[in-house]
Amino acid sequence: MIRPAALTAALALSACAATPPPAATSAPTQPGRQYRWQLGSGEAAVLSAATHRAMAEFAVAHARGPASSVVLAPGSTPAAPRFAECGNRPRAVVYDIDETVLLNTGANYDSAVRGDPPFDSARWARWEQGGAAKVEAVPGVVAAIAAIRAAGLTVVFNSNRDRSAAVPTAAALASVGIAGAVPGETLYLKGDVAPGSAKDPRRAAIDARYCVIAMAGDNLGDFADAFNDRALTPSARRTLAQSPTLDALWGNGWFLIPNALYGAWEGAGVDDLFPVDKRWSPEP
Repeated sequence: MIRPAALTAALALSACAATPPPAATSAPTQPGRQYRWQLGSGEAAVLSAATHRAMAEFAVAHARGPASSVVLAPGSTPAAPRFAECGNRPRAVVYDIDETVLLNTGANYDSAVRGDPPFDSARWARWEQGGAAKVEAVPGVVAAIAAIRAAGLTVVFNSNRDRSAAVPTAAALASVGIAGAVPGETLYLKGDVAPGSAKDPRRAAIDARYCVIAMAGDNLGDFADAFNDRALTPSARRTLAQSPTLDALWGNGWFLIPNALYGAWEGAGVDDLFPVDKRWSPEP
């Protein structure tokens, strides 16, 4: 794709010579499998819509009556979870944003065209500031949030977008029909509570103000930072997510949205994915 400065130079050159400017690079006719599955498959759409519907049904059913938070209590871990009672705090649900509520279709197009390069923080920062009109809603989320709000629950967003992008982030949500995100009240971004991308401090701040009865995300770190501990191997992280102490939470307070585009799982290697005793190759 030709950048604006390069395009200007090419047009200027064409005015002085008969050679036409070079054509802009087009997107590959078939981008990587992760884009095809996440953005083009009925399977991804159905899974996302079903999960969002299940979360809405759960939240509405627990909007009244005794309940406890689904945010890990201070000092507890996924291996030994504890949760506080709601008490008199108003109830809320918490959503991650990127690939949980919003499909970053414009940014994903940019990555697909460039051959899925490593994450570029400067390029992503530009997307946060200017991509509000080029997002789509994750299937099922708009209706789910409408139902949750209609039940009298507050919807809070907890995202690792930078706090400097609060206004365009709220605009991106509004562009798909999810208006009303207020920075510092119902929209929490990186840097709002503590430095860095850890979400636990923001979750704690939200849970101090509201009783969080349901959370949705596309990454295990959207539920507890302990899942993204760099000391965990991919297999240890997978095992922790399936811990018997958490079985009752998945689909019952914690709702995971499928995302094949990126995540903490990307570093897995052959030895992580294929146990030695399960490997097979045909005889030569």
